[in-house]
Amino acid sequence: METRVFSLEKLARFDANVPQKVLVYQSDKTLGAMWCLEPGQEVFLHQHPNADDVWICLEGESGLYFAGDGQEVNIKKGMAILAKAGETHGMRNTGTNRFVFIGIAGPVPVETVKL
Repeated sequence: METRVFSLEKLARFDANVPQKVLVYQSDKTLGAMWCLEPGQEVFLHQHPNADDVWICLEGESGLYFAGDGQEVNIKKGMAILAKAGETHGMRNTGTNRFVFIGIAGPVPVETVKL
C-alpha cells in the first residue's frame, strides 16, 4: 500500500528562498506533485502542450492564479483548477501563510514549457 496511500503532511517541504515541488507519485498514465509555497513565492508561468494539469488547493487563503492572456483568478484552499493541454498557468501565494496544492497531470511524460 506504500505506493497507493500517501501522507501529504509528511511529504511537505518548504524553503524560504524557492517554492518546493515534491513528487508524490508517478504511474504510466499520470503524475502527482505537491507544491509548497511560502508567502510571496510563485510557480512560474508555463504550459504543458501534451497534458492536462489539475490543481487541488489544500492549504492557503490567498493565491493568485495566472490563467494566461493577463487573466488572474483568486484561489484558496478547497478549490480545484483545470488547465487543459496547452493552456497557460502559474500562481503566486499572495497571502501571509503558506500555500499548498497538488497537481495531477497526464498523460506522462509531461512536457513543460516555461513562459
